[in-house]
Amino acid sequence: MTTSDCSQVSFDDSDTRREEMHSTMETWVDDLVEEVNDAVSSEQFQEWLDVQSHFHDYSYRNTLLITRQCPHATHVAGYRTWQNEFDRHVKEGESAIWIWTPIIAKQCPKCENSPSYHDRSDCEYDETSPEEWSKGLVGFRPAPVFDISQTEGEPLPELETEATGNSDGLLPALLEAATSLEVEVEVISQLDWPHGDAKGVCKYRTPAEQPLIEAQDRENTADLAVIVVHEYGHARLHGDVNDETERSKRELEAEAVGYIVGRYFGLDTSGSAFYLAAWQGDEPEAIFGRLERISLAAQEIIDAINEVRNNEWQ
Repeated sequence: MTTSDCSQVSFDDSDTRREEMHSTMETWVDDLVEEVNDAVSSEQFQEWLDVQSHFHDYSYRNTLLITRQCPHATHVAGYRTWQNEFDRHVKEGESAIWIWTPIIAKQCPKCENSPSYHDRSDCEYDETSPEEWSKGLVGFRPAPVFDISQTEGEPLPELETEATGNSDGLLPALLEAATSLEVEVEVISQLDWPHGDAKGVCKYRTPAEQPLIEAQDRENTADLAVIVVHEYGHARLHGDVNDETERSKRELEAEAVGYIVGRYFGLDTSGSAFYLAAWQGDEPEAIFGRLERISLAAQEIIDAINEVRNNEWQ
């Protein structure tokens, strides 16, 4: 799966430039939709999806516990689960991450206790025997889990979401363009990165302050550039959106902005298809309904980068 045209695009500086850009972006969005559909049906994505299905969605309380004990945790599972499901083994000397796991047992229809607690309670329910009771949640117990970084063995399948290509001069221009785009940007080393498996984050602050974008540094500067553009997309489009149910839609828009801007500057951004497929939020066609917002943000970012480059050439 590769983007068909990886050479930088240019448009005549004329009265029709905006229309030409918009028409081209519509074509690229059409390409992105097709690539997302291909990604969803690909063997690589299905293998990745199968692995993800073995990891649980943890409650806010457990997520907080995991973060406090292992801030950089990305995938956690029990000792036996790592062995039996993933053919990986917890490394010697690793300390467990403790979370709360539910206790499911037969439950008294009246007091909702397990049979042993029911016998010691004041509940007088005796219409049916414990053998006939349905199972339900009767409590929680502490249980140990381990992050993937604490294990070794067979690698988990990964999705190739990174952008590639010749990014010479693009990243410095992109960072300098932050001023005209009214954002602040920090590129943080992998050693000091505080945001887990996220590649970048956009922090919205008070109305008087500019959004702060943080991106994890990496050797692949093409991918770093597209990550920064993705977060620029969030900053331009989503500063006034705080509805968590809109998260997948926000990611769809920001990734489409990254796809378009990266492609404009000659990068292969086809990995965006896997990124969007992994979100499994809106149908890919929903991108069309948001094209005007996406197109405007992409054009603003492209113009800001080109302005920096033109000033350097003068």
